[in-house]
Amino acid sequence: MKVDYIVVGLGLAGLAFVEQLEENGKSYLIFEDDSQNSSSVAGGTYNPVILKRFTPVWNGHEQLELAMPFYEKLSDKLQCNFDTKFITKKVFNSVGDENNWFTALDKPMLSHYMKPDISKGKIEGVIGDYGFGELTGTGRIDTKLLIEKYRFHLLENDKLREESFSYEDLEVSRDKIIYKDVESNRVVFSEGFGLKLNPFFNTLPLNGTKGEIITIHAPELNIDFLLKSSVFVLPLGNDHYKVGATFNWTDKTLNTTEEGKKELVDKLKKTISVPFIIVEQTAGIRPTVKDRRPLVGKHSKFPNLCVLNGLGTRGVMIAPTIAKNLFNHLENGEELDKEIDIKRFEN
Repeated sequence: MKVDYIVVGLGLAGLAFVEQLEENGKSYLIFEDDSQNSSSVAGGTYNPVILKRFTPVWNGHEQLELAMPFYEKLSDKLQCNFDTKFITKKVFNSVGDENNWFTALDKPMLSHYMKPDISKGKIEGVIGDYGFGELTGTGRIDTKLLIEKYRFHLLENDKLREESFSYEDLEVSRDKIIYKDVESNRVVFSEGFGLKLNPFFNTLPLNGTKGEIITIHAPELNIDFLLKSSVFVLPLGNDHYKVGATFNWTDKTLNTTEEGKKELVDKLKKTISVPFIIVEQTAGIRPTVKDRRPLVGKHSKFPNLCVLNGLGTRGVMIAPTIAKNLFNHLENGEELDKEIDIKRFEN
């Protein structure tokens, strides 16, 4: 079997790169073993403003301009809507938060999303004595549903093998790659935190961060917006909400924990004042990098081995942009953005 590309991993990064291959008529085969699930358990929200500091996300506006048409096209292709748009309300915890909000409004990019008026009205069931700041242009991609539908699409077209990738069986030469019964021009590794086991790229500074999320049922919390305080409260419909997320830099397992649940519940009780029950708890390892930029590029010794990884907490926004940049770099000679190129870690 001959293909242009082997892609290892079907999270958001791998999916976005495969879309580039399909758009440009390239043949491919994907290997996915479900060992990493950060894309499936993620909140999936998109928001170009860092609400902790009221600062812009790196290239956030440009990323959204590419991402929104990307997910709309996937919705048409897979005959399923993945995008839910809503406003985001940031809970102010002090007068200082309000002052910082107005200061941030002076920045042109932020003013595109941040409303200049502070909402002082009480919201039933929500604790917010100092009011709320509102963001427009935000929403959520149902990443779990998207990956499920895309996987089915790939299986129907015999382009997915649901098995672990064996690095020992990879034969790399200058002009081609042999992997078991497959001959390919290039391999792109999009394995999430699984990259730590990859002998070709495991020296890259990927610092996986465990995140846990709970889903609650709260019939008295009647909100149709994303509420952001020390946790986010994300409406799912039918009185169900996702609440997250924790950040654990030491635990690298995919097991949910009582500590994670307690942290989320304690913070949630300071955010809402209505009763709730927990109906689900999930965990995943975010592929984060020390400088908070993705890992994209070619292996220094084997240039037909490539990496597309390290999307961190904002994979929904950044995946289409970096996938397009990598494809154009490999096929059209386009320079990689220096901030994402793995060459920045060569020394």
